[in-house]
Amino acid sequence: MIEVPVIECVAGHGIRDDRYFDFKDDYKGQITFFSLDVFDELCTALGVHDSSPAAARRNVITRGIDLNGFIGKEFEIQGVRFYGTEESAPCYWMDRAFAPGAQVFLKGNGGLTAHCTLLRSFPAQWHENQRCVARRR
Repeated sequence: MIEVPVIECVAGHGIRDDRYFDFKDDYKGQITFFSLDVFDELCTALGVHDSSPAAARRNVITRGIDLNGFIGKEFEIQGVRFYGTEESAPCYWMDRAFAPGAQVFLKGNGGLTAHCTLLRSFPAQWHENQRCVARRR
């Protein structure tokens, strides 16, 4: 993971310079989101103290947003439009990245996969009560 101040979302293709950019036609995971709130709950529940939310391997880390509420819907962040395709389902890797039991804990809260529907640059900060960190995978 490489933390960057800005990512460029290209409609129908994903994040420029991301390993999944132009991965395949209509790829459902052109951009992925993960909740810092869920990460905090995971750390508390599993006693994780030495991990980063970047270990979830999602592009954008959010706070104060119900990501599952965007599944099947178009949404906009600072003028950049996305379409939420599905939950970013946790895999066995989560148990290695965080702690045993993480995959089960994250089921239903593994994040959001989305299509980029409008070409724009995406700054890393939203506003005061919501946090966003942009990353390339």
